[in-house]
Amino acid sequence: MLGFILVLLSSVFFCIQNVVVRILFAEQTLIGIGVTGGFLTPTLHNSFLLLLLRMVLAVPLMGLLASRLHPPIWKEVRRLAHPSERRALGHAIAGGLLMFTYLALLYVSIGLIATAIALTLFFTFPIFTALLSWRFLGQRPSAMQWGIMGCIMVGSALTIPAEQWSGGGNWVGAVLGVASGVAYASYTVNAQKSFDYLNPLTYTWLSFALTLLFSAACLVVWPVAHPQDLAWTPIWIWSLISGIVTFAGHMLFNSGIKHIGATLASMLGSANPALTVVLAWVAIRETLATVQLLGVGIVTASVASLGRFK
Repeated sequence: MLGFILVLLSSVFFCIQNVVVRILFAEQTLIGIGVTGGFLTPTLHNSFLLLLLRMVLAVPLMGLLASRLHPPIWKEVRRLAHPSERRALGHAIAGGLLMFTYLALLYVSIGLIATAIALTLFFTFPIFTALLSWRFLGQRPSAMQWGIMGCIMVGSALTIPAEQWSGGGNWVGAVLGVASGVAYASYTVNAQKSFDYLNPLTYTWLSFALTLLFSAACLVVWPVAHPQDLAWTPIWIWSLISGIVTFAGHMLFNSGIKHIGATLASMLGSANPALTVVLAWVAIRETLATVQLLGVGIVTASVASLGRFK
């Protein structure tokens, strides 16, 4: 039960993160603040910039918190330099590379196609997690789990506004959305394997620190044009919020993986599009159609059934 609670809490933080990304990329009406947002256009350069700002703020905050929650973290990080810890180091590096890859691909996908569709394509990752866990961890999903997973996918698809299915975009954005899901599935399976050598907090911090390095390197190669014209104050504020909720979401999710495994954790996480729709309805007054409410209901019932058929 603890693992289920941790993953569901992580979903709440991931949903907040999705809403923050919407605010940064498009103007929204936010309760208690009024109209805000639209500070960055959803381009490749700005995606790397947002990722960098998020990690610049999240990595030191995470380090401070992790040192309190898990005091041996820095000893574990230093130990990775020892030749006997090469396997643990490999998992840590793979975690950082996969986190950077899935976030970069997702942001580019959001820049090319409708945000809701990009997120729904990304949240096909439980299918790939199940297949990878079956292949590398020997965890074969049951027929009931495959059925519940299918219901969650259908429900999530129904939460997408009808007009976004007929909107602009291209096949590259769709492919990148699915590719980001594959990268995230690989990240979760790698996470479960790495917990044989590393504490979830240590693994999460290392993933964020390496993502910071990779995003900084990309901005050196592809710098942002006219940075002086950006609204830096609100961008920093929302990036701070994004960094905090992203760290909290990954920390809780990785801790949940340790208790219930990558496959079940990913199945619970696939409810995020529906939860994001609900949060967007509460926070930024996005209206919900009857079909969307039906999708939310299907996802809610499917997630609830996981506890019974795990």
